[in-house]
Amino acid sequence: MRTDLIRKTALTAAGLAFTGGAIAGPVTTAYAASDAKPATQTQGKSERQLDVRYEAQPNFYYCGPAAARNALSVQGKDISVDAMAKEMGTTENGTNSINDITPVLNKETGKNDAYRSVEISTPTADDKQTDKLRTDVVKTVDDGRAVVANIAGTTTDTNGNTHSFEGGHYISVVGYHDNGNTVTIADSANPNTASYDVTIDHLADWIATRGYATS
Repeated sequence: MRTDLIRKTALTAAGLAFTGGAIAGPVTTAYAASDAKPATQTQGKSERQLDVRYEAQPNFYYCGPAAARNALSVQGKDISVDAMAKEMGTTENGTNSINDITPVLNKETGKNDAYRSVEISTPTADDKQTDKLRTDVVKTVDDGRAVVANIAGTTTDTNGNTHSFEGGHYISVVGYHDNGNTVTIADSANPNTASYDVTIDHLADWIATRGYATS
């Protein structure tokens, strides 16, 4: 996202027209495991965690392609972030919309309807929107896929650490606990904070005015 734009840019009614995807800060080094792993790492009655072959984004504006790449890795796919960036139209201003990511997820998954874009258009998420996000995350993860979310602002994880992306960012949601009340994030911004848990309420407010790609 253009870092001079204010946090929580208003959406148009027509089409998830929010901007996001570039982060300010130091560039991190990309790395990834060399071999594909099984999609499901752990599964329980009220939780499920997908196995991510994590890779950090190679520059400050590739969070969209990197989030998609990490999301697709749970399906055993290893796709170049450069190739996805080209398909998404990513520039130094970032990836414009979740609508630019959803078609790429569908293409690489091999199904036209594997993913759809969902909007949270209000400044903060209400109970209905949060409940829908919880349902969408559980369903998507149970299908062996990860959710990709466009977020902005600052949130606090379950360990009390803050994660701030005032200019906008993309993340992957790769697991859930406590029936979806807590979710696991794969964050390409920094390999030192590659994975953390947040409550579904915090995630919904983090997504507010933007959207996410889900089954």
